[in-house]
Amino acid sequence: MMKNLFATILFLPLLVSSDASAEDKPNIIVILVDDMGFSDLGCYGSEIETPNLDQLAGNGLRFMNFYNTARCCPTRASLLTGLYPHQAGVGAMTKDEGEDQPGYRGHLNRNCVTLAEALKPAGYTTLMSGKWHVGDGEGMKPVDRGFDHSWGVLHGGGIYFKATLKLKPERVFYHNAKPIEPPDDLYVTDDFTDQAIGFVDEAVKEKKPFFLYLAHIAPHWPLQAKPQDIAKYKGRYDAGWDVVREKRFAKQKQLGVIPENTVMSPRDPAAKPWSEMPEEKQKDLAHRMEIYAAQIDCIDQNVGKLVGKLKDLGQLDNTLILFVSDNGCSAEGGPGGFDQGQKDAPIGTGLSYSSAGLEWANVSDTPYRDFKMFTHEGGIASPFIAHWPAGITSKGEIRKTVGHVIDVMPTLLDVADADYPKQVAGKEIKPYEGVSLISSFKSGTAGPERVLCWEHFGKKAVRRGDWKAVSGEKNKWHLYHLKDDPSELIDLAEKEPVKLGEFEDLWQAWAKRCDVLK
Repeated sequence: MMKNLFATILFLPLLVSSDASAEDKPNIIVILVDDMGFSDLGCYGSEIETPNLDQLAGNGLRFMNFYNTARCCPTRASLLTGLYPHQAGVGAMTKDEGEDQPGYRGHLNRNCVTLAEALKPAGYTTLMSGKWHVGDGEGMKPVDRGFDHSWGVLHGGGIYFKATLKLKPERVFYHNAKPIEPPDDLYVTDDFTDQAIGFVDEAVKEKKPFFLYLAHIAPHWPLQAKPQDIAKYKGRYDAGWDVVREKRFAKQKQLGVIPENTVMSPRDPAAKPWSEMPEEKQKDLAHRMEIYAAQIDCIDQNVGKLVGKLKDLGQLDNTLILFVSDNGCSAEGGPGGFDQGQKDAPIGTGLSYSSAGLEWANVSDTPYRDFKMFTHEGGIASPFIAHWPAGITSKGEIRKTVGHVIDVMPTLLDVADADYPKQVAGKEIKPYEGVSLISSFKSGTAGPERVLCWEHFGKKAVRRGDWKAVSGEKNKWHLYHLKDDPSELIDLAEKEPVKLGEFEDLWQAWAKRCDVLK
């Protein structure tokens, strides 16, 4: 078998052996949110009210060094397969660059298996609700990649209310392989969760363990939220982004979710001080953040609804819940954000189409620099929560373990006592790249040193141990020592040319192995 059975038995004696009945195996839920920054949850420093997620963190674990791949499609590909996104065929977005660029086909290839394809043979009912975004052609839908039931959208996000379909008619909802008309009272965060709960209810009735992949659109732009959720945050951001960012940073230090020696990165160069914004502009900008906060608040409400259902079904204790964001917060629209919806439609409603802007994204990614699509920490650092009463006995602890979305596959294989195939339907399956996080569920040690690499539209990075190299503009590399400088403020490239050369070589070797364009 592929997995480390010794580690499984040593650390998690409640896990079943391979000859146990399927119904005794733990359920698994992976919740993925879209474009949410490192500091956007209460348990990671935010003023946004997220009591349900905070409770999961308080009864489980939070990771302070967990990484995504800097963008939505690649992160989904890595999370689902345990491979780097290029190995799975989704190194960029959904455009197919052709057979001569296998790392950029825009959909999951057949040399990988999804979590659903790996867990189904182990006796799991496999469920998906939400945003797919890793292929929408023939044979590429969730039901074609191992999911027994799915509900949601195959393309990107960009929609919360049904009215928004007038602006984005290409956003088609599917139930399994069939296009459907979404409900008239659609609010997508609620509906994704309601559908997921319905799937779970049926799976439990069948007395089978289930794997649920709940992939939210929120809080990705456009800014669209229910009026009652927006009203909850009225006036909360009137003090502006500088004050909010400082408060988040102080709370992060207090909570211990960032190292004690962390220095907050300066306000992004493109962001002006709040005090320099005209009063009318301040009102507009503060309201944008109210709506963004409302979108995250709604995610949390729905986490509470799902957890409540698990309690009612008697399944919470034996369910592993993982919660993660697909990349850092988005600065798309630049300073002040964009407005692309129907003229005169109030921001937050279904016919509006606005973003919060670079300045608030800088707050969301506190204390780090940069945003979604970049490979500095602000683009690739994710909040990551693990909750499992039957398998995690360390309550409320924070892990320094370096993790990555590629680790979800081996972790769930261990949890489910499932095998990873070498071949499927005559196709060779690439070995997964991640490592199981099972040992970190028990131990607070940092874990072994590992090498992680990134590339997205020319933004590159490589981390080994406490060192990280980053390249973005004109292929110039920068070097940081994250233990001493968590926010990447001190470039050591000139002082450490030999080490920088080692990291460039590491990245080049990885790029060659993983079908990455240089």
